[in-house]
Amino acid sequence: MTSSPQPVILDTGFFERDPLLCAAELIGMDLVHGECRGRIIETEAYREIGDPACHLFTRPSAREFVRKHPAGTAYVYLNYGVHWLVNVLCHDLSTETSGFVLFRALEAIAGIDIMIQRRGTEEQRKLCSGPGRLTAALDIGRRHHGLSLTSDPDFCLQVPGGQESYRIVSDRRIGISAAKDHLWRFLAGDHPGVSVPAGRAR
Repeated sequence: MTSSPQPVILDTGFFERDPLLCAAELIGMDLVHGECRGRIIETEAYREIGDPACHLFTRPSAREFVRKHPAGTAYVYLNYGVHWLVNVLCHDLSTETSGFVLFRALEAIAGIDIMIQRRGTEEQRKLCSGPGRLTAALDIGRRHHGLSLTSDPDFCLQVPGGQESYRIVSDRRIGISAAKDHLWRFLAGDHPGVSVPAGRAR
């Protein structure tokens, strides 16, 4: 009898590529924090060049963050003073440019009872169906800003054992006023846990 493959933490090299490639290939990976684990089912890519919706386009603090941190670092910020949003930093070595991948939705895999308590809902489909919901469910916030997602098994991105295959689709990004037509949001097609189904972004 063969044992199931063990999860493997993604290394820095995975994130030394175009954010669009990383965003698409992160679908089906796991975001882990402590006892909680979520399967990534929705992401958004943001690029330094030609993308006015990217923090690197407008925020000197984001550009300073990039200068000080390697690829695979968590970039966490408070959105409209309400919700923490977690991204991972990408350095595209082929073009010497940078960007971020925002985690928009997860499928809860482990630590579900803890997530239910934190979120105040027992509807598993909605536990992590949005970037603010997933950080609340996994208890990710300011203290994680600048931490590596490629080294600590208690806070990392992993290739799960027995990785499930998803039909990945691309769509418009959510909640931005600039570069709205870029199809840089990636989803596990037809998954009920995504924040906004494909084709319904305003």
